[in-house]
Amino acid sequence: GISSYYDDSFVEWRCYAEDEDGNEEEGTLKLTWQLREDDWTEWDYRIGDLTGSIKMKWKDKPEEWDLRGNNAIINARSVWPGQFDEWRITDNTTTLTLKSKWGNQSDEWLLRSSNNGNFNMFASYERDPRDWVIEDELDDKVSFEMKLMLMFVVMFNSTPKQ
Repeated sequence: GISSYYDDSFVEWRCYAEDEDGNEEEGTLKLTWQLREDDWTEWDYRIGDLTGSIKMKWKDKPEEWDLRGNNAIINARSVWPGQFDEWRITDNTTTLTLKSKWGNQSDEWLLRSSNNGNFNMFASYERDPRDWVIEDELDDKVSFEMKLMLMFVVMFNSTPKQ
């Protein structure tokens, strides 16, 4: 799962994951430049021994993001320009399409028909974007970084920028 660190701000998150042995690991996802007003373009993460960054690929174009970490580059791009309810995430080997379940609210997201298993992310409380539950039933060939990008796309597109 993932939870905002503060009740009134979405610049820092706690992430909860399980390793291969079933042990829970806690990590963080933070806005890189928290003191810059209105700069939501770059994020840093640390979960266990894994670190990396997620950045908007082009300035002032939130339709495309890159995650770089653990010798991987993951790209997320909105399927339709200017619409943020459906995304294509790829590592150039595997491609997943993530979409909001409902067009008029963004508190539940899922994969559109995938041969790689299921991924579902939903707000713990309806219309409250501070806490999220992640149901990850993806194959082992889907990397942790791909899953992290899925989670980031949901978090970023479902929360106010404050």
